[in-house]
Amino acid sequence: MDVASWVVLLAGFCLLVGGAEALVRGSSGLAARLGISPLVIGLTVVAFGTSSPEMAVSVASSIHGQPDLAVGNVLGSNIFNVLVILGLSALISPLVVARQLVRLDVPVMVGVSLLVCGLAWNGRIGRLEGLLLVVGLVAYLALLVRLARRQGLEEPPVAEAVAVARRASLPWLLVLVVVGLGLLVIGSRLLVEGATDIARALGLSELIIGLTIVSAGTSLPEVASSVVAAIRRENDLAVGNVVGSNLFNLLGVLGLAALPSGDGLPVAASALSFDLPVMVAVMIACLPVFFSGHRIARWEGALFLGYYLAYVLYLVLDATGHDALPLYSDLMLLFVLPLTVVTLAVVSARAWRRHGLSQGQADGTHAAP
Repeated sequence: MDVASWVVLLAGFCLLVGGAEALVRGSSGLAARLGISPLVIGLTVVAFGTSSPEMAVSVASSIHGQPDLAVGNVLGSNIFNVLVILGLSALISPLVVARQLVRLDVPVMVGVSLLVCGLAWNGRIGRLEGLLLVVGLVAYLALLVRLARRQGLEEPPVAEAVAVARRASLPWLLVLVVVGLGLLVIGSRLLVEGATDIARALGLSELIIGLTIVSAGTSLPEVASSVVAAIRRENDLAVGNVVGSNLFNLLGVLGLAALPSGDGLPVAASALSFDLPVMVAVMIACLPVFFSGHRIARWEGALFLGYYLAYVLYLVLDATGHDALPLYSDLMLLFVLPLTVVTLAVVSARAWRRHGLSQGQADGTHAAP
């Protein structure tokens, strides 16, 4: 096996870690310095920056006549973002979800997912529909800026972010953000190249490489930045990065990818029948998880990771035509998915009940003479 591949893999990993550290430090300090909520920074600067690999891959694929890669990259990245990144981050540290995410950003993410599903239902996302998605991204950004100016800091930034902001000048914080984003993009590319070479040397098929290493490769910047943010207890950056990246992928990446082609962006029948519904289901699953106590618990993170492994296993069984696929599909549809739905429903009901009791107690306290 080529030693150079391992060197490239290690270099990519080191750049990812360093880039994530610089990005989280710079963005959290920038939020404290400018008086902007870390959540807004996570939804915009961090999310859009870490989604630049998806943008590069999907737009280039559309221009070069590879629509399946362009669409598959967006759908696969969004599924990976929620199930793997939020799952890993929650396992490291249970994530407290900001109220703005519950009330605005997650419902918007679900609504945009359903919109994309409707636009693609005829097998194509046209130029005008792509332009509509891009305009939707601009409108969402304008709304975030307006909310940031009206609300300012929703919660006091963590002490370390304040310390960074006080020690560093504004230009230096901007340099940290830009350098961090650059290192994440370069590191993710090197990591994917090294891992792909190693996988080929081990005799793995191109199909398996594409379904695992390459499909997750463009999401590695989000993995690095969110995991580091979770370790540093920057929950708003960790969760906001995922939600913002998903919105940017659907509105910006998919919208721009539909513009270069005169006939729009074709959507494969297999994506319409499986991957797109899976992505929408994953987005909808965020609602009960986020609403249940405004936090993502460790067991919910483990559930997300388990479902991603199940999703990848299904893809592998389907692509290879394995005899176990029908049994596996029946097992997921008849047992695992219903059990998960019931569990999330019970958790959500308990959370709503606790919220109602606490609200009633608060109203009683205010009404007492």
